[in-house]
Amino acid sequence: MIKLATRIQSVPPSITLTISAKAKAMKAQGIDVCSFSAGEPDFDTPQHIKDAAKRALDQGKTKYGPAAGEPKLREAIANKLRNHNNLDYASENIIVTNGGKHSLFNLMLALIEPGDEVIIPAPYWLSYPEMVKLASGTPVIVDTTEATDYKITPQQLRQAITSKTKLFVLNSPSNPTGTVYTPQEIKDLAEVILEHDLWVVSDEIYENILYDQAEHLSIGAVNPQIFERTIISNGFAKSYSMTGWRIGYLAGPVELIKATSILQSHSTSNVCTFAQYGAIAALEESQDCVQEMLQAFTERRKFILEKIRAIPQLSCPTPMGAFYVFIDISKTGMNSLDFCDKLLESQEVAAIPGKAFGADSCIRLSYATDLTSIEKGMNRLADFVNSI
Repeated sequence: MIKLATRIQSVPPSITLTISAKAKAMKAQGIDVCSFSAGEPDFDTPQHIKDAAKRALDQGKTKYGPAAGEPKLREAIANKLRNHNNLDYASENIIVTNGGKHSLFNLMLALIEPGDEVIIPAPYWLSYPEMVKLASGTPVIVDTTEATDYKITPQQLRQAITSKTKLFVLNSPSNPTGTVYTPQEIKDLAEVILEHDLWVVSDEIYENILYDQAEHLSIGAVNPQIFERTIISNGFAKSYSMTGWRIGYLAGPVELIKATSILQSHSTSNVCTFAQYGAIAALEESQDCVQEMLQAFTERRKFILEKIRAIPQLSCPTPMGAFYVFIDISKTGMNSLDFCDKLLESQEVAAIPGKAFGADSCIRLSYATDLTSIEKGMNRLADFVNSI
């Protein structure tokens, strides 16, 4: 029997991928599953982005490229960050990665050492703590509540900091809650980070999916001092429906980007060359596709919230970004794993247990699916809750 490394034995498989796989298997058997599990838009990648990748193929862009990414894409990302986010990065401050997840994994391996603590507000995206563990760091989980829209407060952050704290993970708009920190809240957190000379990584993968005039402020844009302590993680999956393309990026100090480039050169090498030309088109050409998807998400959000609020045993805050609702199921008396398992088995509805995100009294539903499926699935959810 093979003896596996300790590092991998401490990391559980992704619950979201497990649920999604089970739902897909049921669908393959002809079962009418309503799936709210996938964290990806249900739209096709916009045509002009696909066309750019096709042109790159025709032009022979099929060879190895620089480990840090195609120079034209790094430049396009830097331009986007300067013009859209008020972050003064140059191409040398950017590395292109195999998805946003990979950018964060690279960061943890390049920055975190044994004994380093990384503060992560809960609910959190389920991979954050596991990446810290794989880098031999210690995740420090700070619980938040529905009363504060699942936002960490400056006081909570300050109390969690120790002499071993190295990094704070900020995700706004948030997966799984849809929380968006206001500009003032971002400024208040920046003040604490600077007081204690921490690093902050800002995961901004959902930055373009905002509702009701919510405003996204990159923490690095607050002032020059916090900019020097900020690392940006982002990608193309959510805003441009490019989940399968696997293109993300990390922006930060040149020394860090060089370190992650070395790491990447020995792991994945470059990101798919011709796909990067699709990403260039995503940034530099029309953004109408983003607004079209946002319009659909806005309609779905309104509909699913109405359905949730018609079920007395359930509650959730209004998400101001992303495409998830994070529902409190505590009044049903069930934990999230049992709730989701029985919901899938009895009603053929796939949802993600909040336990995966550090909140076992909640479940996550994605409304990145069509309205017909949302209506059918929510009616089934109501039947399930009423039967408990």
